[in-house]
Amino acid sequence: MNVNMIKSLVEKNKAQKADQHIPPIAGLLFGVFMILGIVGAIIGDGRYSDGVIGTWVLGCTFIGAYFLFALKVASQWEKVIVLRLGKFIGLKGPGLFWVIPIIDNAVMWIDHRVMVTSFSAEKTLTRDTVPVDVDAVLFWVVWDAEKAALEVKDYQTAISWAAQTALREIIGQMTLADILIGRAKMDEVLQKIIDERTTPWGVTVQSVEIRDVVIPQVLEDAMSQQAQAERERQSRVILGEA
Repeated sequence: MNVNMIKSLVEKNKAQKADQHIPPIAGLLFGVFMILGIVGAIIGDGRYSDGVIGTWVLGCTFIGAYFLFALKVASQWEKVIVLRLGKFIGLKGPGLFWVIPIIDNAVMWIDHRVMVTSFSAEKTLTRDTVPVDVDAVLFWVVWDAEKAALEVKDYQTAISWAAQTALREIIGQMTLADILIGRAKMDEVLQKIIDERTTPWGVTVQSVEIRDVVIPQVLEDAMSQQAQAERERQSRVILGEA
């Protein structure tokens, strides 16, 4: 995963969190109380004093604003980090929950579903000094929302960089032949290394899968010629024996 992909992922998550701050039901209740205030003011005009009408409108506005900022809704797969005056007080959700406006702040919405992150190591030297490009996919899940929010600033970006660093380290310890024929072993080692790094953040790695290994075109042609020569040699041996 390159820098642009990581930035776009972060911006997308921020936009989703912003949309979740005011659920539709809170906006609906706010609109209902505002309408009640206006209708009450119209009906009470000429029947009650201006002070009573002003109190009614102010009360409806206050109640509507309270619902707008105090009522939150978390989806089934989400946990919400709530801070009170900057101090962690607990996890909320899934479902409907309340916060105290101004005092409480729902700062982060943690997704507990299995997440997929693609990452790569470009032009990384193997142990036998062959530059390779390796693409991989990481499957991970947040098992402790409190740690994911409090122990690391941006756990999704941190996971991406940790996976990429681990992949480069593994490539540097293996030969090209081991990488090409030992993907299953490479997947297991990568999973173990990345999981050790992300466990303190409340994240566990379920699996890592190598998608593609790209070698230089010159080396690929040489290996193809070598394989072709080997097949020709074997065919001549078989023909000679016949």
